[in-house]
Amino acid sequence: MPSLIDLRRRIRAVKSTQQITKAMKMIAASRLKRAQERVVSARPFAQRMLKVLNGLVSRVDQDAHPLLRMPDQTDASPLLFVISGDRGLCGSFNSNIIKAAGQFIVNEGQGREIALGLIGRKGREFFRRRGYDVRYEQVGLFQRLSFAHAQNIAKTAIEEFTSGKATSVYLVYNEFKSVMTQRVVVERLLPIPRLESGGAGGPDVDYLYEPTPEQIFQDLLPRHVEIQIYRALLESNASFFAAQMTAMDAATRNSADMIENLTLYMNKVRQAAITREIIEVVSGAAAT
Repeated sequence: MPSLIDLRRRIRAVKSTQQITKAMKMIAASRLKRAQERVVSARPFAQRMLKVLNGLVSRVDQDAHPLLRMPDQTDASPLLFVISGDRGLCGSFNSNIIKAAGQFIVNEGQGREIALGLIGRKGREFFRRRGYDVRYEQVGLFQRLSFAHAQNIAKTAIEEFTSGKATSVYLVYNEFKSVMTQRVVVERLLPIPRLESGGAGGPDVDYLYEPTPEQIFQDLLPRHVEIQIYRALLESNASFFAAQMTAMDAATRNSADMIENLTLYMNKVRQAAITREIIEVVSGAAAT
């Protein structure tokens, strides 16, 4: 049976941990609000641009721009950008991303080595130790996330794809659905997905281009890649704070339950000690 001093020390330690988790929950909640506003602002434009471009590129030849062309190299490998968090204490946020990336490597590898672009410290630490072909890595960008970070990532993705080093480019990230829900998404970034003629994109439409399609795509498609990557970074950032807030809230409530149970147990131990002392006093008095 532990002594009263040991129980008091343990209660103090749990209370200190509770203060930390409560503070982290409040910080995550305050940062989540701003991150959520940025996601809500960026999402409609990115989704509309993706929809318009998917329908547009389905009506032009794939040779109209290098980002539309399906590579012929069979010896090249897909490039997967893994967007994880820089920190832990966020529940299953990072483990879900790593699990989805590992499943993609198993399914899409088929004897080929999958190249990786690692964004976030947790993903980098996991995959670098396992000897994967890492083409790009970046940590600490979520502290001051800006569109310039997306541009740097897009530049690497475009160079790898257009040079033939990568047959395709994919993103895996956490999509922010709500404070309690984040969904792991694996989506193809390059080549630009093409809608089936007469399918979800609606009836066939003839477009008049001014200037030429090549000149339009030259400016529009690289910007499209940058915007989609930026949206994925914003989604991941908001999802991280939501997951961290939820995890810290659960930890705070669990520590409160632990303090209550330890306090009850300490009172029982103290009561047993007092009862034992009374019995010893009474027994000594009776013996005299």
